[in-house]
Amino acid sequence: MATTRTANAHWEGSLLEGAGTVSLDSSNLGRYEVTWASRAEKPEGRTSPEELIAAAHASCFSMALSHGLAGAGTPPASLDTKADVTFQPGEGITGIHLTVRGSVPGLDSDGFAAAAEAAKQNCPVSKALTGTTITLEATLE
Repeated sequence: MATTRTANAHWEGSLLEGAGTVSLDSSNLGRYEVTWASRAEKPEGRTSPEELIAAAHASCFSMALSHGLAGAGTPPASLDTKADVTFQPGEGITGIHLTVRGSVPGLDSDGFAAAAEAAKQNCPVSKALTGTTITLEATLE
């Protein structure tokens, strides 16, 4: 069964002087302010498209890794994933770096690294972002 999730953006003014909001409508979790400065300079309490992509990628990757590990008979006790999305004005998103630390009883570092690489290749968000270089650092605790 397919699902559709919805977010809406509202923008007023020019790119550099304007401002907007993005709302997470499917979950009704909130409305967040966005500006060019929050995207290209400092967040100062506002979000950016890249931060939203980072959140999506970190959570999707964690789910894919958890599923892969469980399917191989070594479900994780815990996974902590950070996604760093780099934005360069004039170029766009220039890369995404995933850092995952996991506690997986019965698995060695090589097995964890291989499972993490498979999750990086196969999570739906990674697949949607194939035009971007995605790197990975996986550490087993």
